[in-house]
Formats: sequence, structure tokens, C-alpha cells
Amino acid sequence: MQIVTRLIAMNRARQLQRQFRQIERNISALPARTRARLGVMALREIGQASRCEFPHLYGTAPEQRYVPWGQGTEIGFNRAQSDNPEVALRGIALWLAVAYHETKDSPHTSLQPQHRQVLRVLRELRDISGEPADSTAQWMRSGAAA
Repeated sequence: MQIVTRLIAMNRARQLQRQFRQIERNISALPARTRARLGVMALREIGQASRCEFPHLYGTAPEQRYVPWGQGTEIGFNRAQSDNPEVALRGIALWLAVAYHETKDSPHTSLQPQHRQVLRVLRELRDISGEPADSTAQWMRSGAAA
């Protein structure tokens, strides 16, 4: 059973990595002001997801709550490809929030690099927004990002 679990985790890590590359390209194509706005949106989405019973299933229908991962990253990824800039921005924020919670504290070593990449992007977005590091650090330690 452990072999099957590892294979599923490796497959999921590969899928997240593929999606992350596209999300990162979308973020780098954004102007600085839009990236700053995206940073605020992503932190808000992370906070909203953390208030859910299962944060990694944020954006997933309630009847699918017993799946290993939800539809949030897929929905966010599809929205990020939209021609509508506002929909794309919200899709990126959703993808970052769900990927953050899905990979946070993961026991699978194959998912840990994805978590570090998501943290790096969130840190870059925070730095662009010009928000003081102390307030973001306090927010990350609070229950909002738990």
C-alpha cells in the first residue's frame, strides 16, 4: 500500500509542477502593480481556505471531501488561462492558495519542493507589494494561515 501511496504522491507532484510552471509564467508576465494586487488576493485566499474544515479541498464541492486532493488547483489553473484578466488573476490566487495548503506539512517528500516553490512565489509577491515583512510574518504565524 505504501508503494501505491508514493506513486500517487509522485504523480500529483508532477502534475502540480507542470501547472506551477505555467502559473509562474503567467505571474512573470503581469505588471508590477498587478502582481502586488495578486499578492494581496493570494494571501486573502489562503486565509479563507484556512478557515475551512479541509483547507486543501478549498474550492472543491462538499460531496467530494474524501478525495486525496480537491478540484481547487484544477479550477484555479483553468481560470488562470482565461482571456479575462480579472478571472485569470483570481484563478492564480486560487491555485496558489490550494497548492499552499495541499503541500503544507506533506509527509511525502515528492511534494515538498512544490511547497517551497509556492512559498518563494508568495514571498516575491509580498516583496513587490511593499508590505512590511513584519506584518506578513505576523499574518503567517496567526491562525489565518494555519
